Amino acid sequence: MKPSGKYNPWYLRAAFSLLFVFLMLITRQARSAVAPVIQTVAVTGGCFLMGDQAGVGGYDEKPAHEVCVDDFRLGVFEVSEGQWLAVMGSDQKLLSERGPLFPASGVSWNDAREFITRLNRLSGLKYRLPTEAEWEYAARSGGKQHMYSGTNEEKMLAEYACSKASCAGIQLPVGQKKPNDLGLYDMSGNAWEWVQDRYDPYYYRQSPRQNPQGDPFGINRILRGGASDSVNGQLRTSYREYLTPTVRRDGVGFRLLLQGR
Repeated sequence: MKPSGKYNPWYLRAAFSLLFVFLMLITRQARSAVAPVIQTVAVTGGCFLMGDQAGVGGYDEKPAHEVCVDDFRLGVFEVSEGQWLAVMGSDQKLLSERGPLFPASGVSWNDAREFITRLNRLSGLKYRLPTEAEWEYAARSGGKQHMYSGTNEEKMLAEYACSKASCAGIQLPVGQKKPNDLGLYDMSGNAWEWVQDRYDPYYYRQSPRQNPQGDPFGINRILRGGASDSVNGQLRTSYREYLTPTVRRDGVGFRLLLQGR
């Protein structure tokens, strides 16, 4: 067939129309998304003895060593399902869904990082996961010699922590137990919390004193705090657990940090 003299690229016009509609939808979604409120508490930095101080911990909690951290702000609560949904929408469903006030559970380390990336874009702030040292310093209410977050007495633990003994393995909404002396809830129990660091069982033998960042070469990422199905020993402020960063497991969540005060 002989082509007409008029150039009529209909497929290009259709492609541009589809692109225009897509951009409009993305813009509308960005405008409608609102960053959830993350309640934080100011934590004054300082130096403390990190690791097993009571002689009951594993080899990866030893030796106890002095560490110093800068000022930061830490989430009063673990990130909740409601906050997760506000940021992630339907893009990434949680492994376990119990209700908007429960911890966002069944989250991999990579999932937590994606949440933080999107939250920072929405809020204009710079949230991140705490380092292991920052987490332990805060769990110890500013570096105190507390075996558990909020108390040094195992007989008092049920007042501060949802665990296998106190909750029969049933997770609670955030903030149902007593906070520690900094006003932080559930640092022991309810849900494991991802931290920034890679796991190295011997890291404490070579850890720097100022703002340690963890092993730069490891694969697994560290979990802290224990969960609602954890035994008391796993709720200790020095207890270390780990998983590969892609694993989603029920009872695993996270808490957010803002640098500075």
